[in-house]
Amino acid sequence: MKIFSDIFFVLFNCGGGRLKRKIELLAPAKNLECGLAAINHGADAVYIGAPKFGARKMAGNSLDDLARLIEHAHFFNAKVYVAFNTLLFNDELAEAEKMIRQIDDIGADAIIVQDMGILEMQRPPIPLHASTQTDNRTVQKVAFLQNVGFDQVVLARELSLEQIKEIRAHTKVKLECFVHGALCVCYSGQCYMSQAINGRSANRGECGQPCRLPYSLSNAQGKTLRSHQHLMSLKDLNLSRYVGDLIDAGVDSLKIEGRLKDVDYVKNITAHYRRVIDEALASRPHVERASLGYSIPGFVPNPEKSFSRGFSSYFFNGRGEVIWNVDSPKSLGERIGRIARVDKDSFVMDTKSLSLNNGDGLCFFSKAKELVGVRANRVDATRVFPASMKEVYAGAIIFRNHDQLFEKTLSASDQVRRINAVMSFSHLADGKFQLMITDDSGLCSSKDAVLDWQPARSAQADEAIRNQLAKTGGTPLVVNEVLLDLPEAIFIPAKELNALRRDLVNEHLQARLNAYVRERVVIEPNSVPYLSSTLDASANILNDNARQFYMRHGVAAAEWGVELQNSKVQKVMTSRHCLLDMLDMCLKKHPDNKIQMPLTLFNDKDAYRVETNCKDCVMTLTKIER
Repeated sequence: MKIFSDIFFVLFNCGGGRLKRKIELLAPAKNLECGLAAINHGADAVYIGAPKFGARKMAGNSLDDLARLIEHAHFFNAKVYVAFNTLLFNDELAEAEKMIRQIDDIGADAIIVQDMGILEMQRPPIPLHASTQTDNRTVQKVAFLQNVGFDQVVLARELSLEQIKEIRAHTKVKLECFVHGALCVCYSGQCYMSQAINGRSANRGECGQPCRLPYSLSNAQGKTLRSHQHLMSLKDLNLSRYVGDLIDAGVDSLKIEGRLKDVDYVKNITAHYRRVIDEALASRPHVERASLGYSIPGFVPNPEKSFSRGFSSYFFNGRGEVIWNVDSPKSLGERIGRIARVDKDSFVMDTKSLSLNNGDGLCFFSKAKELVGVRANRVDATRVFPASMKEVYAGAIIFRNHDQLFEKTLSASDQVRRINAVMSFSHLADGKFQLMITDDSGLCSSKDAVLDWQPARSAQADEAIRNQLAKTGGTPLVVNEVLLDLPEAIFIPAKELNALRRDLVNEHLQARLNAYVRERVVIEPNSVPYLSSTLDASANILNDNARQFYMRHGVAAAEWGVELQNSKVQKVMTSRHCLLDMLDMCLKKHPDNKIQMPLTLFNDKDAYRVETNCKDCVMTLTKIER
């Protein structure tokens, strides 16, 4: 098990003693550019794909890029977690073990894993985080992961606030919770739909996202209930309004989904949650931000202006909210208004004022319910001159999915993170001076030098010295105050002051990096019993290491994962999203609907039997012949 002290848990996680609990904003990074942007716009930690074996096959990164990101993050006491969360085959174990050592050597703070076989490797003492793909939805599962040595556990997105509180009450491990981004319709790690259709395993980073396709739905009598709609495509998660509740519930890390999103998305959504979290921290003296510095983005964050399929809080408050978007899996953006009148080359909106810009991207649903995109060539008051009038009609609701002006300000927002500091300049003796800098963390650096000076002739001499010393040359340091301890008003050539200041700032920047201390965790193997003594294919065992791990923890019989089974995958999905609930056919509320079961979900190529487990309130899909 992981070696740690219970007293640390009391101090860090319960708000007792002298130390405050750290609250982490965890942002995604597709690549180095996105990772730097996330840190600069307020992230306390970033998660990013390894060169190989990450759950997004198209989002791998070189070790050199990871090292650059790690150095930048550590300057602000921020962390970098490397996603290493695909399932591994036997012939990949040696390469994976070597890569883990390389990731540790460049200074990563943790690796995010799904495959339990990694715990059987000879690993360096780098902390392990349990990916959401390990299906962490019960107290028992999270407690097991804690007991075998995981440092942080990513909770299932489907959990309600009350379920999160229950897990926190019975565990000590750090809890990570998604607050924003795309939702998988299936419990993470339990979706085999892509594998069943075309052999692309979601657990190997190759999900084909068949859940975003249109489907039809029929009942047992063959009656079509819905036709050609995106019945399995969920809205995006947005828990902005519940950040304070999550902190109070004991969540340590608030996570933004989006390891395939572009840099502008990362900037906007990270800056938004930085602001929301800071507001929550301001009224909670027992918790604090997990990293140093502050960010001043050159824009007002607005999630409505970044990619989304519409928002919901999913099951955070239980059932009752509309969580799907059956019309389109694409981004709609912010609602602008309704078309009041259509003319030959333009249309007029029904709003009194219109905040649109030339070049904005607009979209609307045609009369055939297809999403149509169009660019606004020119805007005159409430009249819009689009690039095309095709399928435009009076009554259509217009959305803006590309704000030209906002995107421009996003692109210009770059190095916006700073750390405040105070400088002091004092005369020691015999022409020897000392310059000292102390930043917000309390880190102090000083440098002595003999300078050429003489009594000042100007009354502004002190101010001139302060102005020279306050310059930090575009570094993240911001000197807010310069304290002088001089026997009299003196003059020192700007060249000498600048050289002293420049040398000190460079030394302090290096000291800032050297001050970072990585957490090291030694995991001692144990035999804590697993939740079950038998495992089916849903345990996702693809290698001998993983099988050995489960056997050591009391499992007597375990099937190989679906990627290794020769037979075709049958049960492809277990989901909290229930088609019956969304169609007001819930069998608990309307037991007479049992006569319509089972339902069939289908498209031109594939078909699935829809069944429900009302006791656990879940829906399953089983692949059947079309």
